[in-house]
Order: sequence, then C-alpha cells, then structure tokens
Amino acid sequence: MRKIIFSAVMLLMGLTATAQEFYKGADVGWMTEMESKGHKWYNAEGKETECLQLMKEYGINAVRLRVWVDPAKHDNWCNLDDVIVKAKRAQRLGMEIMLDFHYSDWWCDPAKQPIPASWMGHSYEQMKQDLKDYTISVLNTLKKEGITPKWVQVGNETSNGLLWSVETDPVTGWEIKDEKGNTKITTSMGHSRLNPTQYAGFIRAGAEAVKEASPSSLVIVHLDNGFDKELYEWNLGILAENGAQWDIIGMSLYPYWAKESGLETDADKCITRCMENIRAVSEKYHCDVIIVETGFEVDEQHPEVMEEGYRQLSRVLQESSHSTNGRCKGVFYWEPECKPSQYKLGAFTEDGHPTRIMDAFKGFPVK
Repeated sequence: MRKIIFSAVMLLMGLTATAQEFYKGADVGWMTEMESKGHKWYNAEGKETECLQLMKEYGINAVRLRVWVDPAKHDNWCNLDDVIVKAKRAQRLGMEIMLDFHYSDWWCDPAKQPIPASWMGHSYEQMKQDLKDYTISVLNTLKKEGITPKWVQVGNETSNGLLWSVETDPVTGWEIKDEKGNTKITTSMGHSRLNPTQYAGFIRAGAEAVKEASPSSLVIVHLDNGFDKELYEWNLGILAENGAQWDIIGMSLYPYWAKESGLETDADKCITRCMENIRAVSEKYHCDVIIVETGFEVDEQHPEVMEEGYRQLSRVLQESSHSTNGRCKGVFYWEPECKPSQYKLGAFTEDGHPTRIMDAFKGFPVK
C-alpha cells in the first residue's frame, strides 16, 4: 500500500511540475506606444484596466518584449529604455520575461533582417563582435535594473538568417517589393542560404553572449512557419553542423497567414503539422519548444470569425501542452492588445475590449 501511495504522490508531483512549466504568454511590444497615444483597455465587464493586469486576469503569466538597437528614426519605441519600463511592470505582476533581440534598428522577419546602421560596413568578424558586445551590454543593463529574462531569443524569425539587408523606402523604412513581391538584397552578410556559415556564426555568438551575461537565461532560436518540417530540418541543420547551440526552438504559428500565402489550405491541418513538427524537432535535438508567436483574425462585424479564432487557439493551447510529449513549454500570442486597424490578428476590439479569442487563455488551466 505504501508503495502505491508513494507512486501516486510521485505521479501527481510529476504532473504538477509539467503543468507549472507551461506558459501562456503575450508579446506586448506596442503597449507603451499605444498608451502614449491615449489608448485604454477594458475588461469583459467594461471596467478600464491596465493592459498587463488585464492580461494577467486572463491567465497570461509571461510577456515577450522585442528590443531594437537604435530605433531613433521610429520614435525610440522598443529601445532598451522602453523595454525596461515594460519588463518592470511585468515583473511586478509576477510574469516571466522573454527578450527578443531583433539585432536591427527596426523590424526583422524572414523577408528582411536589416543590419543596424552603426554596424554597416563592418567585416564579418567585427559584426560578430558587435552582436556579442551589444547582447552582453543589454543583458548587463537589465541585470542592474533587477531584470533577468527567463528566455532570450537570438534573432527574430531567422528562417533566412539574420544581419542581411534589403532595399528599403527612405521615407517609410519598409522594404521595397517588385510586382512579384520580391525584394532586392543589398548586403547578404548573414543570409542563411547565401552565407550559411556566417548565419550560424552569428547565432553562435549571440548564444555565447547570453550564457556569459545571463547564465540562467534559456537561449531560443526562432523560425517562422512552425508547420514547415523541411524549413526546420534545413535551417537547424545548418546551425548544428556549424557549432551553434540553443536551449529551446521557437516557432511562429499563424494558420491565417499560412492560408493567405498559399502554404496551407486548412487551418487545422496547419496546426496538426505544427504539432508533428514540435515532436520531431524536440526529439531530434533533445530540446524543448515554445510557440513564441501566434495570432487569429479579429473581425468585429462577424463574431463567428472570433469564435473560430477561439476554437483554434484553444486547440493550440491544449495540444501544445498535452500532445507534444511534454516538450512544448508555452504559447505566446503576438500583440493581442492591439487594434484590428493596426494589425488584424490581435485579440481585442478597436476600442480596447477583449474579444472571444482571449477566452481561450482563461479557459486553459495552467499554473
């Protein structure tokens, strides 16, 4: 009998530990900028509520914060000072922090990874040192402020590498696309297809810097299209073959964009393939996975759209936690607090009220 009771207790402890390791997160990089423009948020009862407090009420227990090198041309949002403000607010609410290094002065994604202006013209070796020095400097500054990120991303959606630039509009700063949607690469330094060893070298330098400055932080390598097994086999293969190391694989999962781009025809198939990929890469590389970005369409004129978003997010949360052999450690929603006119895959209305989508977080039992 004692053995049975002991085994039952140990099983319960194991289940509790697993549950405690799963995080519901939100990327809230726009929060302070929106507040500066007078935007407010309200809970389901219509009561004005501070943004992060509202997230916490929905069960969000972690935030993701992007950091740009020198966004002076973009009003300095998401610079280090802005990140510190948001991180301290999250910490006061007991939330964990994921720091997302873009290694750029502005947006990075698979279509572009603009080299910071202050690093342009540097050699590969010098740029590796730039990246390492900058990473250490940011983490040391956060440490002085009492902030230690639980996770640190070395690059944002680096499916095509990082630290490579394309031709951009001098006024808007956005990439210039031709009639087929293609961009023109102007500097290919860390492009994963054109310079794969340099790409791996940058990731390696970033990971080494994180472990030097913040040893307890977990290093994340982040790619898009979490449903694309071939992308992950190819890209992570480059990194592994060239000595880059990481603790966690970060994935973006956007069924909406997968359908829009023609990469997938069905949202549920997209989710199914992502779960299969999580199991595959975690087994191959013996590491955990986090869905660091996801999002679903908001259409206030059609409530059924948000109901479908609720269903899909509920499925992602449930299967990430219970159908990945314990390897998926969390799901982060990208900018849920934003206005749909700003970005249509948020989770709030134009006037700051939560949509049905947010209920998926509240209904999912996590620590």
